[in-house]
Amino acid sequence: MANAEGLHLMASRLRLLLSHPFLQSTPLRFSPLLRILNQSHTLHFAMVHLTVTPESALADEPVKIKAWGLPPHQIVTIRAWLKDDKGEMFYSRAFYRSDDEGKVDLQQSPATGGDFHGVHPMGLFWTLKPVTPYFRLMKRDVMGSSFVIHLELYGHLELNAMPECSPEATACLRRWFVAPGVQRLQVREGRLRGALFIPPGEGPFQGVIDLFGGSGGLVEFRSSLLASRGFATLALAYFAYDDLPTTLDYLDLKYFEEAAQFLISHPKVCGSGVGVIGVSKGAEMALAMASYLPQIAATICINGTVVITSNAVSYGDLILPGIPWQKERMLFTYTEVYEMFCIQEDPTKPEIQDCVLPVENAKGPILFLVGEKDKSYDSLHFARASLARAKKCGKMDVYIESYAGAGHLIEPPCSPFCPVSRIRMFPVPVLWGGELVPHCQAQEISWPLIQDFLRKNIPCSEKNKL
Repeated sequence: MANAEGLHLMASRLRLLLSHPFLQSTPLRFSPLLRILNQSHTLHFAMVHLTVTPESALADEPVKIKAWGLPPHQIVTIRAWLKDDKGEMFYSRAFYRSDDEGKVDLQQSPATGGDFHGVHPMGLFWTLKPVTPYFRLMKRDVMGSSFVIHLELYGHLELNAMPECSPEATACLRRWFVAPGVQRLQVREGRLRGALFIPPGEGPFQGVIDLFGGSGGLVEFRSSLLASRGFATLALAYFAYDDLPTTLDYLDLKYFEEAAQFLISHPKVCGSGVGVIGVSKGAEMALAMASYLPQIAATICINGTVVITSNAVSYGDLILPGIPWQKERMLFTYTEVYEMFCIQEDPTKPEIQDCVLPVENAKGPILFLVGEKDKSYDSLHFARASLARAKKCGKMDVYIESYAGAGHLIEPPCSPFCPVSRIRMFPVPVLWGGELVPHCQAQEISWPLIQDFLRKNIPCSEKNKL
């Protein structure tokens, strides 16, 4: 079979031959061939293929992208795009040079430019960014649909974010947030609001409560993925959802205790304790749960504080005052993005010790996952202060995993890097920080660590359900 360069040379010679005056005077005989050649000005790409495997997978699983049938050493552009549940478009692109055989394999081929450099097989997923500035890509309808990601290959250096020309090859894949057989149960139990995800199978399963931060609402994508990995996971809303309070003026720790007891009591959940995982404000509440609630067997805090901030938290007669944000310390970037890094008080100051969470009282182990380039909180300092307090009191099962170059929003692997976005509580976009490659590598490393930590530390034994 002729290679792509041979096809290109053959097409050029045919066009030259068909331009002869004699052949031009007898167009009917040659018109089909002329039409093919004129319509296919990129005939040398006629055998180009672009594939992705698998074409359908969970959102935390890597895929393999390959192209072949290109001229050797050809610069090409591979572009990815999708629309989220609200119709917002996200896209990415990278430039590659085909090898001696006219192939590009993202497992081996380095991107020469575009949204990233180097060999990063999932780089096109890492760098998906919004057409509308500061939107965050987040799956909302985890059960009813997948993210459909379109891949396009252009046989040249395509600099336009929205190309006007047609691609030489395309491929498509689906990214799901639930494995087959996972059940979603809407939770409206007393004042509890959330969604419970049950893995397929008989069970019972280890239970986990999943908390997000200052954006409020009900966020389900991490819970559904954890359920796909074998955990009965409760995505718990605690403000700005349904009939819950619209703001974070006040939080009742009894609400979270009710959630823990609800999960423990479920017939598909095993053992006498549950795990909790939270990010940002959710990490703060996860640590509060660990410090005061006996039902919490294992805690994971992703880039949170170790004190009660802003709003007060109550637990029966106990009132935990919130440390006010030092808003006069806020910084704005040249693009009017809000940096929160400096507005929290130092948890080691003697005058605020009443607000510091007593992690030494936690029943189970605590794992801090920290991005060292977090621009929202001084998360590493907070985690180290909590570790020092625990050790001073004789609690030795507090651990820190920190990631150089990672920012605030450490999410499941293959999730796009989001260094800045809008959230409900602030009038301007918030800077989350981080650097593309180390942040996304931290997501890949931390996800199996999260699962291992929960499996190891949440008790799972058969129990009688009366």
